[in-house]
Amino acid sequence: MNYLIFQLQAPLSAWGETAVGEYRPSANYPSESALIGLLAAALGIDRSDEVQHQRLRAELSFAIGVQSGGRLLRDYQTAQVPGRVLLKNRPHRTRRDELNMPKDELNTILSTRDYRQDAACLVVVQTKNDSSFSLVDLAQAIQQPKYVLYLGRKTCPPSLPLWPQIIVAESALQAMEAYRGQLAENPGEVIAPLERLVWGSGINAGVQEDLQVVRKDRLLSRAHWQFGDRPEFVALLAQPTLV
Repeated sequence: MNYLIFQLQAPLSAWGETAVGEYRPSANYPSESALIGLLAAALGIDRSDEVQHQRLRAELSFAIGVQSGGRLLRDYQTAQVPGRVLLKNRPHRTRRDELNMPKDELNTILSTRDYRQDAACLVVVQTKNDSSFSLVDLAQAIQQPKYVLYLGRKTCPPSLPLWPQIIVAESALQAMEAYRGQLAENPGEVIAPLERLVWGSGINAGVQEDLQVVRKDRLLSRAHWQFGDRPEFVALLAQPTLV
């Protein structure tokens, strides 16, 4: 089986969870919807293209090897925004467009946002039968992305090249170990062990799950920020180094 595998590391990352009110939490590894958004950006798919986003979701399966969940950083923010009524029928493609109105018509909102510091993981992608996206095309897009890639939020650029590779292996875990072996060939490279393996349906993980959870990250509508539940499987491989 062919697998596409790449690495995600950054000083800060933010993988959004279910948000209620002013609090914006972050998981310590990417959601399925975040990975779909990352690949869509690499391919040059516009955020408004619902058909292509749904095609990515339907045709790709993912497994994530968590090397470090990082450390929690909580940020308290204030921002100025116009009311929805003021924005109606008014072009606002940029933040500058949103703020281009009298100051007394802007509102101040408060929010608390979570980030993960120095988190790292490996991502394995498997295409389903008759997929319109080839692993070669996805690897090339990651290597030369059409849009800027970031890990959850625009303030979270990757600290290392994603270094996409296509590896032939019997399972996602075996592909990750082969990829880690290639990374270890670089002089002075220190490769962190895998703490956990997390995967969804449709991919051969190569290990039995220790637990199953339900995660609300199945993309329903990118335009309306709607997500559904999906099962996710977790295998514990090593003791975590950071909490």
